[in-house]
Amino acid sequence: MSFEMWAEKYRPKSLDEMVNQKEIVERLKNFVETRNVPHCIFAGPPGTGKTTAALCLARDLYGDGYREFIMELNASDERGINVVRETVKTFARVRSVGEIPFKIMILDEADNMTADAQQALRRTMERYTETCRFILCANYSGKIIEPIQSRCAPFRFTFLPREEHDRYLQFIAEKENVTLLKEGLDAIFEVCGGDLRKAINTLQAASSFNKPIDAKTVYSIAGRAHPADVQKMIETAMKGDFIEARKQLRNMIQKYGVAGSDIIRQIHTEIFRAEIPEPWKIKLADAIGEIDYRLVQGADEEVQLSALLARLVETGYEMRMAS
Repeated sequence: MSFEMWAEKYRPKSLDEMVNQKEIVERLKNFVETRNVPHCIFAGPPGTGKTTAALCLARDLYGDGYREFIMELNASDERGINVVRETVKTFARVRSVGEIPFKIMILDEADNMTADAQQALRRTMERYTETCRFILCANYSGKIIEPIQSRCAPFRFTFLPREEHDRYLQFIAEKENVTLLKEGLDAIFEVCGGDLRKAINTLQAASSFNKPIDAKTVYSIAGRAHPADVQKMIETAMKGDFIEARKQLRNMIQKYGVAGSDIIRQIHTEIFRAEIPEPWKIKLADAIGEIDYRLVQGADEEVQLSALLARLVETGYEMRMAS
């Protein structure tokens, strides 16, 4: 089965099957009951069910033949004013044939539309409200112009809580006869942080090894170093053993195939988990930010990571002297 097929296979088919987002689901069910849908903005992080909610709403509203009454466009690909003037306007102006007098246009990644395209869309939404309702899915609703926001009912999606995340992945693992270990489940949440689509894709990719899914498998799939290895490297550096810490860093890069910027983010996370007095955490956060900026500007990865380890060694020495 190709990549992302599990995410599509286990996508909810109706609002009743939606995972989490209970308040949103209740509001959408009211639209189905009254057979009336306003223009909507579905905003929130990726992988939280925005597009799925729009499709479930359409299926519950129109029935199994809902595809005849909706159009999906990914605005990050088709983001210009001509798409609004031609494709969107042509679809919106034609009246629906059936009990529901309007069709639904789903615009995914709507926050990537150009300002001109959004202005043209605003006028289209005004003019063809009777024949078409718009659902705009966006990661950042603030990037959508105010005139459109004021015409839409807002829905704010959030990342899945840990319990819902784990329950759904375990359900999929059982259906696919995959052995998902507790440490593997913990690692998937660590990597994906509540993005269910990413979590399902990670689970599918890890299952291709045809063995129980543990933390090591997940981190290697995701291109992330194991947090325990990062913690060990930080501790080694702060104890003053720069050469050994640098060796551990190189081993992690070779073992997990991680990029320097990813290592920086993980070090940043682990610093705040470490038992270090807050003033020293502040100092290290400043140093990590400086190194991250240098990497973004194109500095040599190995040199900058070595410089960061050196700062960790210096901080460890200063902490010991202070105590």
